[in-house]
Amino acid sequence: MNGNWSQQDMTSELGASATEASLALTAFWAMVTVGRLLFAAIARWVPTRVIYHLLPIVLVATFTLIANLPNDTPWLGVAVFGFAGLGCSALLPLTISLGQDALTTMSAGVAGGVIAFYQVGYGIAAFGVGPLIDHGTSLSTIYGWTAIAAAAMAVLSFAVARHQPSPERLHSRPTGHPHAASPGANR
Repeated sequence: MNGNWSQQDMTSELGASATEASLALTAFWAMVTVGRLLFAAIARWVPTRVIYHLLPIVLVATFTLIANLPNDTPWLGVAVFGFAGLGCSALLPLTISLGQDALTTMSAGVAGGVIAFYQVGYGIAAFGVGPLIDHGTSLSTIYGWTAIAAAAMAVLSFAVARHQPSPERLHSRPTGHPHAASPGANR
């Protein structure tokens, strides 16, 4: 949603200029990068499983905020879209890592499958929202629905990472990779 619709939300709902809308999108992608670095750094002290459960909850809060931002508050929109980037930051690499750790015999396939589903979701957000808007649904309403989807992700995060230890890395190497560390090497 954020990568495709933040700029339109900023201009149509928050009264932002094109520059402010571009800044919101920049803040989103910058915080995706900063968040990945941050969560990789704090993984020594905070179990990655906890981060994996926390980030969808951050997204629920963020999408709820976006859905309820008052008009004529573009700078608040920039900040909230940046916060959305933080919430999205480590979800993809952690999903790949947890999947590869749980399904070691097909870890490369897991990574490809997660990326394929990510692309499908991105496509739905990119092309599925336009017809809703054309039929009179506001972006604020759609962001509210997105908060519900993030809540479902929060619940699913507990099913995905339920009985697993936290992965040692944000993005594990597939089993059998020529440069993969031997079992127990980093313990």
